[in-house]
Amino acid sequence: MTKRVCLWALGSLVVQAGTAAAQQSGAGEPLETIAVAPLSAAEAPPPPPPSTRAGFAQLEEVIVTAQRTATTLQDTPISLEAFNEEKLQMRGIGGVEDLGTNVPSMVIEPHPLSNTTLRITIRGVGITDSQVTQDPAVGIYLDGVYLARSVGLALDLADIQRMEVLRGPQGVLYGRNSTGGAVNIVTKRPDPTMFTMDHRVTIGQRDLFVGKSSFNVPVTDDFAVKLAVLGRQSGGFVENTGEGEDFGDREALGLRFDMRWLANDDLTVDYGYDYTDLKYVNYMFQGVLLPETQHGLAEFFKPYAVANSVYSDRRLDKLASGAPMEKSGAKVSGHTLTLTQQLDAFELKYIGAYRKLEDSQYPDLSGGGGDTGYRVDLNIYDSAAARLANGGEPTPLVIPVSYQHQWSHELQISGVAWDERVSYIAGLYYFTESGGEDGGPLHHIQSATVDPQQTDVLLALLPAGLRGLLQDNALPRLSAYWDYNYGIRNKAYAAFGQFSFRPDTFDRRLSLTLGLRASRDERYAIKDFIQRQYLEVRLRDLSLAAVPVPAAIVGSPDDFVGVEARSDYDDISPSATVQYELTDMAKAYLSYSTAYKSGGFNLRDPQISAASGPASDGTNYGFGFVEGYKPERVSSWELGLKSEWLNRALRLNGAAFYSDYTDMQTNFMIAGTISDTKSRNAGKARMLGLELEGALIPAENLMLGFQYAYLDARVLEVIDVNGDNVANLYPFIAAPRHSGVLFGDWTIARPRWGELRAYVNWNYLGDRTGFVITEERRGLTAIDGYGLLNARMMANNIRMGRDGTLDIALWGKNLLDKEYELTAVDNLPHADRAVIWGEPRLLGIDFIYRFGR
Repeated sequence: MTKRVCLWALGSLVVQAGTAAAQQSGAGEPLETIAVAPLSAAEAPPPPPPSTRAGFAQLEEVIVTAQRTATTLQDTPISLEAFNEEKLQMRGIGGVEDLGTNVPSMVIEPHPLSNTTLRITIRGVGITDSQVTQDPAVGIYLDGVYLARSVGLALDLADIQRMEVLRGPQGVLYGRNSTGGAVNIVTKRPDPTMFTMDHRVTIGQRDLFVGKSSFNVPVTDDFAVKLAVLGRQSGGFVENTGEGEDFGDREALGLRFDMRWLANDDLTVDYGYDYTDLKYVNYMFQGVLLPETQHGLAEFFKPYAVANSVYSDRRLDKLASGAPMEKSGAKVSGHTLTLTQQLDAFELKYIGAYRKLEDSQYPDLSGGGGDTGYRVDLNIYDSAAARLANGGEPTPLVIPVSYQHQWSHELQISGVAWDERVSYIAGLYYFTESGGEDGGPLHHIQSATVDPQQTDVLLALLPAGLRGLLQDNALPRLSAYWDYNYGIRNKAYAAFGQFSFRPDTFDRRLSLTLGLRASRDERYAIKDFIQRQYLEVRLRDLSLAAVPVPAAIVGSPDDFVGVEARSDYDDISPSATVQYELTDMAKAYLSYSTAYKSGGFNLRDPQISAASGPASDGTNYGFGFVEGYKPERVSSWELGLKSEWLNRALRLNGAAFYSDYTDMQTNFMIAGTISDTKSRNAGKARMLGLELEGALIPAENLMLGFQYAYLDARVLEVIDVNGDNVANLYPFIAAPRHSGVLFGDWTIARPRWGELRAYVNWNYLGDRTGFVITEERRGLTAIDGYGLLNARMMANNIRMGRDGTLDIALWGKNLLDKEYELTAVDNLPHADRAVIWGEPRLLGIDFIYRFGR
């Protein structure tokens, strides 16, 4: 057990020992009705615990803040999934990365170079890369604050009250680049009325240990503070039999401090601070298919790479790194200040935030055979080539660091007027960020022994006398080196408003809503990048000499030395919704929504500008890094129904949608390279689909439910530089046609000591197309659909003294031990297909102690 987890456990015991004199408080009462008002997210009351509901006699009302004010799920005309605290626990959701298989039509994949960087798509719309110059298409919001970078999202948040996933464009109220949708995370706020504390310990397979505690401490009648702390450690499911750390090992510390001051009857001051320190080891991609397509310079050493790599179409539990495997780490922190002033006719709210992150990413993309003769890593490298490239010294270990600082300010006014026939929210928004990625100094990225059949071509680069001496005595090696540093400075401004009107006609059953957001983005990027390739001559383990490989052979990119790029973009995004109450328990709506994602710059573009001429594949694309790409836009129609029947024992919700995607930011892979791309606005697409949700109480103490999504996402047009439509080569990479969830929740018995309960869910994610780029690569990154069975058996509400209860839960994830792939790549020198596997079966037990509720 690590030191930080031991300290957490000791602290928990000390605090528990000191609570004997705390006042007893009654359990919460069932919520029969909920008065909906434009309250802040912090004011939304949580749902009652299972023990206070009359045997699941009615489905509970779920409070959401999807429209920036507190409403019930059934009154919100948006296709969304909401997870309260209980549902998060049941599904085993601890952070954003766990939402993927729990939300139909949502796909979450780890980035190939960093397990903490997430590629998130909703309804097929997302990003295919992760660069500091590119914004995600799915906006993540923590207590109303936009998180601009997808780096560092795969982390444990210390004390989540609710998570909401909004599908489709959210261009008015969640306007920062939310073309695919938005994820709204709400944390718990302090309560001045009582002292409470929660403690949770989780123990599981693969050295899983999680300790989580939260303390709510009233200081005065109108002032309270809240502290939450989380410590976690877990082992990976792939052993590294080579040097260094084991793949998948993870250790995290999460802290959160909140303060609430009820300054007077009308003013509420909330402050929150969160900090996460995550140390982890990336998984290594496992080779599946041998390399049969063109791999550029790697063709010279492909046979050697293959001979020293491991392949299997089944999940392996052991791989080996050649160079020592190093740890990666992420530190994320943030301050949020929320001021809520309630006036006679409206509410004013200010949300100000500062956040920063630092994420160090060490990948090893070698073949898993543990051989140092073939390396794709960033570790120390000592050879004649390395010393020639690095001024006489070996190239050092380099772990690239992504960093970012952001400030945001938002001012809102909301309220109801005209005898509650009109409701509105409007606001101003300002956002600024600076950041970058430091991948220096010059370091090793790839080296391998050349295939003997290719030596004549490469040895011809050497002087004739040396060539003859070495022709039959030595094998050359190719090695490559990088040194880069990227920087960004971005600003965003917006004014937004949404107004709803409920006329007296139709008995006020009709509601009309109009929204508009005006946005401006100012983008700046600077790029330093140098890449070098060398031919090394080695005699056994002795490195004798090295010469640079001519650019004509390798198609070297331009040298970037302080190359700057700037652009400004403006946008107007409207929305409109018509909602009608068919009955008191059924509402239909028709909505039109739009959103845009800002333009930017492609750091993987090997050319500075249009003046650079043809790229390494001989094509003159007519643009480079400094020209960048423009915004892309989505507009969507959605027809939905939200209904409850049988005295709220049956809930049926559905939404059908049609979306147009224009000015798509499309990445063109440059043939013969591993990672060089060109990005331009060259595409059009359309998406249509159906999303259904249902829950039923067929008998007392039993609830059954499902969620299902059908998605037909098609790229209609991608125009290449020759004017040809190559849309067939650019499908949506993560748009499963079918996805869904089935669940059952059974309260088996309620003996005098508490409650015995079982929960089972099956999550299915359908086939994904993956990248294509060229016909010969079609299918190489496709992912087959899979279903995962999970279960949880609980003994809840066991009385522990006057004021405490204990829950004990046995749980299992992927109970059938399904082998499934999370993500795949097709551009490694040694493999046309290499994958990262999903987690095998995991069993564990939870102990949850609550005091004062």
